[in-house]
Amino acid sequence: MKRRGRELIVRMSTVHVSLGERSYDIVIQPDVLGQTGQILAQKIKGRRCLVVTDRNIGPRFGPKLAKSLQTSGFDGSLAELPPGEGAKSFKVLEFLYDRCMDAQLDRDSCLIALGGGVIGDLTGFAAATFYRGIAFIQVPTTLLAMVDAAIGGKTGIDHPRGKNAIGAFHQPKTVLIDPTVLTTLPERELKAGLAEVIKYGVIDDADLFAYIEKNIGALLEKKPEALSHIIESSAAIKARIVSQDERELAGGPRALLNFGHTFAHAVESATNYAGYLHGEAVGLGMVLAAELSVRLKLFSEEERERLVALIRAAGLPTNLKPDDPATETLYTAMFKDKKMEAGKLRFIVANKIGKASITTDVPAELVKAVWETARAGSTR
Repeated sequence: MKRRGRELIVRMSTVHVSLGERSYDIVIQPDVLGQTGQILAQKIKGRRCLVVTDRNIGPRFGPKLAKSLQTSGFDGSLAELPPGEGAKSFKVLEFLYDRCMDAQLDRDSCLIALGGGVIGDLTGFAAATFYRGIAFIQVPTTLLAMVDAAIGGKTGIDHPRGKNAIGAFHQPKTVLIDPTVLTTLPERELKAGLAEVIKYGVIDDADLFAYIEKNIGALLEKKPEALSHIIESSAAIKARIVSQDERELAGGPRALLNFGHTFAHAVESATNYAGYLHGEAVGLGMVLAAELSVRLKLFSEEERERLVALIRAAGLPTNLKPDDPATETLYTAMFKDKKMEAGKLRFIVANKIGKASITTDVPAELVKAVWETARAGSTR
């Protein structure tokens, strides 16, 4: 990034995900939305596409994307879905297949996911299964999607008994990120996205963690330079890990990306995906994972306190709500997590800021005791 006079110039950057014939670039560039058609023309055989978005995002960014596609000769259609986690359902998926048929898509066509993590997950799964697999493009519009959900090829929908329980690995052809769209992102969603960025600092990059600590005010104020820095840093970490371990093999490095998620998914499931945004649940989940790490004598109390302080500074929850389910209910919900190994819960634990590891040998009573520390007012 550089300055010209008083104007901040956010430079273009490209992060490569190296997966052989499934390799792709993550392009981080202001106004890349207006260049989507030009970029896709070099990557997609056909000229028919379906843009999938939600009713909040579509009116805001759809016209610019549509103009770019038309200018490059694409015959595009639009599918606007209801916003929220509820869209990741069989019913909405069936509607999306109908729209693919209406748009007369063929195997050379593509789907374009314009929105947050929900839209990306659903669109990717539709692309993975329509005609046994067609191309799709990720155009994330939330911080959480830019740094995490849009990268790595995990796609899916929810089942009443488990989040993302039905899905497939299906890599996008490219990920196009315009950091400037975050200026219109609601404050609550910005904070939710910061949870995933903090996660990268804990598991992989102590310097990134320190940067977030130092610049949390600038990030919450949506300063372009600070946002671009954390997006590029996070994307680079995830791209490297996915390149090493595309399908999250047992004991592989991709599992580390789930720090805090075993707890988070239980909270989401037990509250019927209505009580927390995903990033909020991850923020709380990291507090619980850090507490577990301390009790297993893997993580220092000083670093746990540092992590909790940053999560709190980011405006994320560090305690359960007073009306959240009982500990036994939350513990039972953990067993719906698809990341279990041989009937045992798998936890990602922190060893220090910048390093994490995997463990499955955790007594039930210890896990329940950790849940109890998150009751309102009890977080140390």
